[in-house]
Amino acid sequence: MTDAALGITRSILGQPWRWRRMSADTGTENLAPDDLVTQLLLARGVPRDDLDRQRTPTLRGFMPDPSLFRDMDTAAARLADAVEKGEAVTIFGDYDVDGATSAALLVRLLRALGLPAGAYIPDRLMEGYGPSGAALVRIGEAGSKLIVTVDCGAQAFDAIAEANAAGVEVIVVDHHQCATILPAALALVNPNRLDEEPGAAIHGNLAAVGVAFLLGAALLRTLRTRGFFANRYEPALIDLLDLVALGTVADVARLTGFNRALVTQGLKVMARRGNIGLAALMDAARLTRPPGASDMGFALGPRINAGGRVGKSDLGVRLLTTSDPQEAAEIAQELNRLNEERRAIEAAVLEQAIDASAACGNAPVAIVAGQGWHPGVIGIVAGRLKERLHRPAIVIALDEDGVGKGSGRSIGGVDLGAAILAAKESGLLVAGGGHAMAAGLTVAADKVDALGAFLNERLAADVERASGDKSLLIDAVLAPRGINPLWCDAIESAGPYGAGWPAPRVATGPVRIVESGIVGTDHVRLIVSGDDGARFKAVAFRSAESELGQTLLNARGRKLWLAGRAKRDDWGSRPAAELHLEDAAWAD
Repeated sequence: MTDAALGITRSILGQPWRWRRMSADTGTENLAPDDLVTQLLLARGVPRDDLDRQRTPTLRGFMPDPSLFRDMDTAAARLADAVEKGEAVTIFGDYDVDGATSAALLVRLLRALGLPAGAYIPDRLMEGYGPSGAALVRIGEAGSKLIVTVDCGAQAFDAIAEANAAGVEVIVVDHHQCATILPAALALVNPNRLDEEPGAAIHGNLAAVGVAFLLGAALLRTLRTRGFFANRYEPALIDLLDLVALGTVADVARLTGFNRALVTQGLKVMARRGNIGLAALMDAARLTRPPGASDMGFALGPRINAGGRVGKSDLGVRLLTTSDPQEAAEIAQELNRLNEERRAIEAAVLEQAIDASAACGNAPVAIVAGQGWHPGVIGIVAGRLKERLHRPAIVIALDEDGVGKGSGRSIGGVDLGAAILAAKESGLLVAGGGHAMAAGLTVAADKVDALGAFLNERLAADVERASGDKSLLIDAVLAPRGINPLWCDAIESAGPYGAGWPAPRVATGPVRIVESGIVGTDHVRLIVSGDDGARFKAVAFRSAESELGQTLLNARGRKLWLAGRAKRDDWGSRPAAELHLEDAAWAD
């Protein structure tokens, strides 16, 4: 257990603050005290002998040999056959950002190879998650005898069997957890196969778009070996890294190892604005500077998701594959409008879900269900509920036929995807699957209570352990004057930051609150002043009704320590910095 930071053993949120630092045996005593990036890398678990590679994450330094993955060479060879013969191929993608970017990557690559590949994205409300037998057969009847499913298919036993019976071959490219028995696909490429070799299994944190990128590399290598590029141009797979970065961040994949390299290099490609659709989306989001990882997670990703949630499911992949600037601009504006509509729907469902969660008491998993809730926003609402309750949450939308579509979000140390898969195998679910931090399910209304009992019993110990280990990890203490743009710029070289690679958290103070108020829907905004005379802005998002928010709104005259992420603020006439608050503690 690390030492308490600033001596704070119980904050306003009831947790200790601890240093995110390595133990003494890591050799940090030989480091220059001002080597900030090195300190940040070590604190995120990077071995000292791997610092140089991690300091500048490149594809060359992190990319595995695609052939390590089971069925990869089979999938690449079959796609190479299709390219050489000019066969019709359809990419069947999920309706979220990972599915859209995975589908767009393979469509764009195959088209660059001279194959007019198409994409099929199922309608969330009418067709549900993943491939159905009817959809696969229909695609086959339309001319595509080879279908590649991306970000789905690992559990599509019946659908793939039906496609096989109709003479349609299916390649599955997925990252969701697999059962012991696999669907009878021509190839199933998934680092989370239970029979995967260790060298490939360590890449189980890849988003589906990362797996699709590896398949693209294997395809190009196969065609190169066959002499396909002897007299023709070979597409530059690296030009598609903007799609990989977007899908990886939006799917909240851990930004460690290969993922970190993909996102680092993908951000460079995205800054060039070579993808017409992405450029139009950045314009719609009023993003004029080079994008960062947070922009993909909070500005671009939600807009692409909006099509699948409350609009037309194929808008995202159409945007990411179009070569027509006018079409791109029109789709981007439509996605922008749908995102605003999604926000309104989400707010209404969230309010009802919060009310319903009171009945869960202190159960390890908060499971709420509601009649008429829009299934397109339940994943976001589950995430909001998890943040509010600090435990796994599942939100289920019940329809008039007594069928519930559910989405869950988990906390670190609690594998929700495995639990949902176990519930399915126990007969409690019609369908279900996912990964450690997120899962989806279909359940009969009369089995919701039984599902809750099953999950609470299975996950109780994990949730208790994860909750008992709760503490706020601090990277550095800054004087109030240190919350400035120079600090924000200095830490960027240790990024990109996201899931599994947290942005540096700083503590600062003591400060007094000069101004406080509520902005937006329920954000608490502060102007604080330190003993050194420096003032800065701090914001506690979605906290007006929380214990933290109420304390801050009523803390005039008392000194506080504040903890959060320092962010650059370029909205004013000159650059500034603000603190995005996560916790606070009394300093007097």
